[in-house]
Amino acid sequence: MTATPEDQGIRIRPVERADLLAVHRIERAAFSTPWPFEAFERFVDAPGFLVAVDEPDGAMAASAEGGATHGQAGSEGREGSIDDGGVVGYVVAEVTPNHGRAFGHVKDLAVHPEHRRRGIASTLLERALVTLAGEGATSVKLEVREDNDPAQELYREFGFAPMRRRQAYYEDGEDALVLGREL
Repeated sequence: MTATPEDQGIRIRPVERADLLAVHRIERAAFSTPWPFEAFERFVDAPGFLVAVDEPDGAMAASAEGGATHGQAGSEGREGSIDDGGVVGYVVAEVTPNHGRAFGHVKDLAVHPEHRRRGIASTLLERALVTLAGEGATSVKLEVREDNDPAQELYREFGFAPMRRRQAYYEDGEDALVLGREL
């Protein structure tokens, strides 16, 4: 049996404003042309903006009882500082009304390079899709760099299929593939 992120002490929860610096640090570590900090501020209230938090066993138990506060997750010994609150990944997704039919848009998904290959991105994407469906979205789309094979593989595993190409979508001139699926 494969260990899930939850088995590894990873908890997925809605972002808090205090998480934004950690999210931005991950963005800068993950992408050559990162979003500016202000972009994340615009989405802080979106139901599909979720973070993956690496919590030691004791912090998870305290959190489950409501006793832990943000920043007390004890990130010593892990990537990031205590100020990061143990945030190791995030997803930004939103629902947009479109002629009476809401659709979801996964805008950004990243896991800190030192925490990849643990199933965190899959768990974040799965939770985001459930959240988008719960918010009324009937389909979802996303953009991915044409040369980002690992991300494309992840999205294919979740049933995303190519819809079209957007030329020179990224700042550096690289094309994006637009992928979509029904919910």
